[in-house]
Amino acid sequence: MALTKTPVCDFGKKAEEFKLKSIKNKLVSLNDIRGDKGTLIMFICNHCPYVKAIIKDLAKDCNELKKDGINSVAIMSNDTKNYPEDSFDNMIKFAEMNNFGEINYLYDETQEVAKKYGAVCTPDFFGYNKDLELQYRGRFRELKDLKPINNGESDLKIAMKMVAKTNKGPDQQIPSMGCNIKWFN
Repeated sequence: MALTKTPVCDFGKKAEEFKLKSIKNKLVSLNDIRGDKGTLIMFICNHCPYVKAIIKDLAKDCNELKKDGINSVAIMSNDTKNYPEDSFDNMIKFAEMNNFGEINYLYDETQEVAKKYGAVCTPDFFGYNKDLELQYRGRFRELKDLKPINNGESDLKIAMKMVAKTNKGPDQQIPSMGCNIKWFN
């Protein structure tokens, strides 16, 4: 595991189109998951300790953000041959175990979508406004020794609520960090 931090938010960059298979065996596109007031696209995986540390709170926040007009989608882009814990079958189990609810969990089998987005680690968050312009590329919340520092709402939830209300994200953003995406050799 190589600890990797996300780059600074490229404010206004448009979301990239995709069509990926969901754990419900349906093809899901960007248009299918687009929210009325914003869209959160996150790159996660099943085995990353950084994802595991936040996943239950993240799923809860994403399901709550739906009430604010923000739809969320999780994309798994890792090499499943060398990281079998991230397999499609295990994605289904992971989503059920962590109460994903309305969150679509998609499999980026070719890694093309992760590359188009410039995703670098898990978790990597891309928060878009209603016009699909990037407004947030920060962390979920502060972690210490892989334990969330719980001090109110997460940075992500606060930022996405701001996007829903103002169509803009916060100027100051702390990068997300986690395991590097496991690219094919």
